[in-house]
Formats: sequence, C-alpha cells, structure tokens
Amino acid sequence: MNSVVVNGVARSLAGVPPHTNALDFLRAGGLTGAKEGCAEGECGACSVLVARPAPDGSDTTEWTAVNACLAPAAALGGQEVVTAEGLGTPDALHPVQRELAVRGGSQCGYCTPGFVCSMAAEYYRAGRADDAGTPGGHRGANGFDLHAIGGNLCRCTGYRPIRDAAYALDQPAAGDALAARRTAPPPAAAAAELRDHEAAYLRPGTLAEALALLDEPGAVVVAGSTDWGVEVNLRGRRATTMVAVDRLPELRGFDLTATELRIGAALTLTEIERRLAGRVPLLAALMPQFASRLIRNSATLGGNLGTGSPIGDSAPVLLALEASLVLVSAAGERTVPLAGYFTGYRASVRRPDELIREVVVPLPASPLTAFHKIAKRPFDDISSVAAGFAIDVADGVVRRARIGLGGVAATPIRALATEAALEGRPWTADTVDEAAAAMAGEGTPISDQRSSADYRVAMLGQALRKLYVEAVPA
Repeated sequence: MNSVVVNGVARSLAGVPPHTNALDFLRAGGLTGAKEGCAEGECGACSVLVARPAPDGSDTTEWTAVNACLAPAAALGGQEVVTAEGLGTPDALHPVQRELAVRGGSQCGYCTPGFVCSMAAEYYRAGRADDAGTPGGHRGANGFDLHAIGGNLCRCTGYRPIRDAAYALDQPAAGDALAARRTAPPPAAAAAELRDHEAAYLRPGTLAEALALLDEPGAVVVAGSTDWGVEVNLRGRRATTMVAVDRLPELRGFDLTATELRIGAALTLTEIERRLAGRVPLLAALMPQFASRLIRNSATLGGNLGTGSPIGDSAPVLLALEASLVLVSAAGERTVPLAGYFTGYRASVRRPDELIREVVVPLPASPLTAFHKIAKRPFDDISSVAAGFAIDVADGVVRRARIGLGGVAATPIRALATEAALEGRPWTADTVDEAAAAMAGEGTPISDQRSSADYRVAMLGQALRKLYVEAVPA
C-alpha cells in the first residue's frame, strides 16, 4: 500500500523518506495550493481532505480536513486525498471556492486553499443538513459550524466575508462526486511500510504485531501525529522506527453503558465527540476547547495522555472523572488509575513495551461538572491553567468532589486539598471561599511565556468561585 490516491490519481510513495510530511510530499508533486505557514498545526494553511471512516462508526466515509504539515506522507498509504486543486478549477469552481470568491473571502490567497479544504469538509459533513434551520452561536442557518474553520488563520481579509461565504453554502447538489463517495466504505487501513537507509514508518496489521515492533531500537509510537509532527518539523527529531497505531481495530473500540464508558486510545477526538453526542457533559465541555477541529480530526486520547504533557487538556477532565487506563503489552494487560499514571514531567508508569489500549470512565458521572480553560483565546489555544470539576451535592452538602488540574505542576494533578475542603461541608459561598483558598495553593505553578506563577495561583482560586456562581441560581 505504498501509494496514495490524490485528486483521483495514484501517486507512489516509493523513495519518499519516512519523515517527510504529507505537505512536502504533495507540494513536491506540483500541488502547491496547500502552504506551510507554521509547521505546527496552528494556522491551517496546509489543510487537505482525507477520506476517513465516518465518526459515527458506520461503514461509510467522511471527508475529513487534516493538517498536512503534521501527518507523515507514509500515513497516507492506501488512502484517498483531495487538495484544493482537486475540488475545482478556475473554469469550474467548487461551491466553496465560488462563495469565497464572490464574497471577498480572499485577498493575498496564501491561506485560502486551506480555508477551502476545511470549509469543504464541513460542506460535506453528513449531519449538516440536520442542523440547518437552527442558527445560533457559531452555527449558520445552513447548519455550517464555524468551528470547522477555527484552526485556519487569515492575516489580511478578516473573518466576516469568510463567515458570510460559509453561511451562504447550500447542500451538495445531486451528482456531486465527493458527496456520493461518502456512501461507500472508507479506504482499508492495510498494513504498510516505508523505509530508507535511516528510518522506517511501519503500519502493523494487528495489535500483536505493533507490540512486537516496540522492541525495535528507537521505536516511537505515532497515531494522529499532532505532537510528533511538531517535534519533527520544529525540533528536528527523528526516529529509526515509527510504529503507526491509529488504525488498529483493537485500539478503536467504543462502548457506553450505564456503568462505564470505554474509549479506544486511537479514536480521534472528533470521533469521540460525535459518538458521545453530549451524553457525558464534562467530556462534551472539553471537546470544543481542545485545540481546533483540524487538530481534533487527528488527535487521540492515547496520544494526549501518552505524551504526559502537564498542559494536555484531556487529563484534568479525566482525573475529575476518575478515569483509568488499560495498558497492554505482549505479556498481557493491566489497568492503572489515571491519578497514579503520571510520575514526572512527561513521564509515566507506562513501560516502553506497553501501549495505552483504552480509557475507562466510571458512570454515572457527578451531576455538577465543568471544564474551565484559562487561555489567551477562547478557542484553539494552549491553556495556562485548566480545571476539570465533578461534584456531588445532596441536600445542600458536598458529598463528593473530584477536581483535576493542568498547567500548575510538572504533571496533571488531582486537587486533593481542595476536595477535602469541600467534602462533607455545606455547598455555600463561605465553604467555596475556604476551598478556593486551598485550591490556590495546589501544585507548584511556574512563570513561563503563557502566564506568570502569580496569575496561575489567582486563576486557581477563581475557578472554583466561578463554578459556584454558575451553579447556584442568583
């Protein structure tokens, strides 16, 4: 499977170095619409469409926008890709291209192909027709969700004409080939490999094969590559062996019952969001604030937790939900509470021979939940402080409190002192003020480019007060 279908034409991956990203591969082949603006998934100038399994788990296809600057070219083996050039031509513009042109949504044009692809992914989203007629917030009357282009930046046009173009789009016309493609199964995720004299990109066919490859010297596990791609592009990191696990069936399970939620480590955040459909409110609150739709289309819970970052947004929420991780190796499986998983900065109890197989969340969750992300922008930003809350209040008394924090220590942490200050106490402003003082002392905040230590301390205390004010009617 060392070829990829791009705009309907098969292109060989033979001879492509394994660390080449999809953007460089496409541009080397003459498809220069997609651009490199940031090389870290922040600007969306590199956006392209990939035929992926529909997020709802059905045997159909969804055109998914991804950051080509982060995805390895090898990850496209056996897949189908559409770039801005494949959507339309100057003589036969795609509806998205036409609306952007007539409404002044492009000036210098550098970012426009990326906007076109991200907008096209939303244009073809199967559920958009069901959302039509109920505008509000970030959604137009045509069902278009502006979060679809939240990961695309434009420096010269301004966003109003781009938004106008998005809200002017009709549903795909009869005979639209890309719309028709959605009804067929997605491309198979066959085993594949790409090698040169320095490195190898390997996509094993089974979990057992993947676990065996972890013994390879210098092996690095990759899924959506939203973190690894940045390491390769900006820090020049290289691995002798990259083991792709994003399409392994054993890591893509999803099961929701009355007593627990089990999420495969290789499901993308978009897939998780669509399948949950708001049924776990704390996770529903997390998703729109986790990076951009472009990133969520590729990023996985396994990757976010596996990197061990102290500012990963999923960990505070999952700590509040008392989640556990199922770790698997060739020797078997073990379950580790997330509260005991992190051991230090980007370090954990997971051994080199283990993978995260799934995340397990006990249900039902506490009725009072919230995710507070303090960042410089409402969306598509790295958090300075993040807090996940799950609190049970019965007869005016806090029966149980679980609070996860990120950005205030070398690892994500539970706010144990704050939990103790709340439990067994009346749910009142006085109790919350006392607990907020305890929360301000949680962790070991530092000053960095995102915020000062003093600011982080202040925000910790205010987060609990905000939760109380929003939860208690005036």
